[in-house]
Amino acid sequence: MKNLLILVLLFSFNAARSQTIIQRDPEIEKMLKEVSADSLQSYIKTLVSFGTRNTLSTQSDPKRGIGAARNWVLSRFNEMSKKSGGRLSAMIDTTTLLPDGKRVDRSLILGNVVATLPGTDPNDNRIFLISGHLDNMRSSPTDSIGDAPGANDDGSGTAAVLECARVMSKYAFPATIIFVAVSGEEQGLLGANFMSEKMKKENRNIEAVLNNDIMGSNNSNETGIIDNTKVRIFSEGLPAFETEKNAINIRNLGLENDGKARQLARYVKEVGERYVENLQVVLVYRNDRFLRGGDHTPYVQRGFAAVRITEMNENYTHQHQDVRTENNIVYGDLPEYMDFEYLRKNTCLNLANLANLAKAPSMPDSVKIEVRRLSNSSFLTWKAPRSGKVKGYYVLVRETTSAFWQRKIFTPGTEMRLPLSKDNYFFAVQSVNENGNESLPVVPLPAR
Repeated sequence: MKNLLILVLLFSFNAARSQTIIQRDPEIEKMLKEVSADSLQSYIKTLVSFGTRNTLSTQSDPKRGIGAARNWVLSRFNEMSKKSGGRLSAMIDTTTLLPDGKRVDRSLILGNVVATLPGTDPNDNRIFLISGHLDNMRSSPTDSIGDAPGANDDGSGTAAVLECARVMSKYAFPATIIFVAVSGEEQGLLGANFMSEKMKKENRNIEAVLNNDIMGSNNSNETGIIDNTKVRIFSEGLPAFETEKNAINIRNLGLENDGKARQLARYVKEVGERYVENLQVVLVYRNDRFLRGGDHTPYVQRGFAAVRITEMNENYTHQHQDVRTENNIVYGDLPEYMDFEYLRKNTCLNLANLANLAKAPSMPDSVKIEVRRLSNSSFLTWKAPRSGKVKGYYVLVRETTSAFWQRKIFTPGTEMRLPLSKDNYFFAVQSVNENGNESLPVVPLPAR
């Protein structure tokens, strides 16, 4: 009887191997059709019109500088609020910066423009956050006077945040979504530090942060590559938060490649490629690029799952450069060097993931793997999620050398025995509802 059971499981498992699970939620598909390249271009045209958005620039001029820019973003959120029936609420969340002898040379008010779409389920305290940074810079980070278009860095990320808010605020989700245009990024990730620290102190349940920074151009200098079919996701490996506390468990279980950010990156790839045509999501197993930093980092440093979304081929003649022409090369972050169809696809990548996460049940609870005896099968157990209605669960499987989950097996129950050795594979479990919206995966811990 035992051998028969194993054979049945093996047959079922092998059948599942050949299946490709692509279940698109019609409501998410409808949202994606509303994302407009023209709308994104109009946002960036307005952002560029403020002359400069340097964090140190004027906050009193109604038409120029960071103050005018953030007031405009707030006005856009407030317009969206009217169409949401007042559900979307927006504010400029401020703090005072003091001179630091580095990139802040005087006292000033820093303000993040934050819009919140509250979840409809009172039992669901999850928060999903999308960010882009509103500020920009010339060749010098403290030059607050000269013109700095900042079309792609990071007008592109800010435009993606605005467009996601415009479309998504017309819909309802069980979980809460926060849209934020951050300030102070070029001065040292100051706005993200302020916001992530505030969220940590308030014990907010932020399950995922999608940070968008430089994601609207399709070409690179030096190599001359032009390609609008790939986008990069950067994610940390070993957790920056409480690394020493978790190191023994990570080493014993071989989970160096399975932290929160890395799981989120895999999720973004799977869901993004499911919904967005002609876009390959390339996972980069680094927290960020060399010599650079992004607003996801303060979140990962505080234990939140956060990733950076960035274009595949960067052009450094159009980043952090005074606008000029030298040796027939035009320098400067100008909108004419952007690809708005590419930006539309990358915005859809964000929206599909935010919507899928916010509609999904919460993650399964108490996911365990039985390790009390030697066996060539693996027995996983878990409990129902704390919020959301589930249809069932996906058990994810991959070889230890694989970067991606290779198999995805559905079960309506809360346990599964697989004819695979726990020594040779990694496993995880997701909650899923009737519409196919999946939670983030949870890697099992040994049952005690």
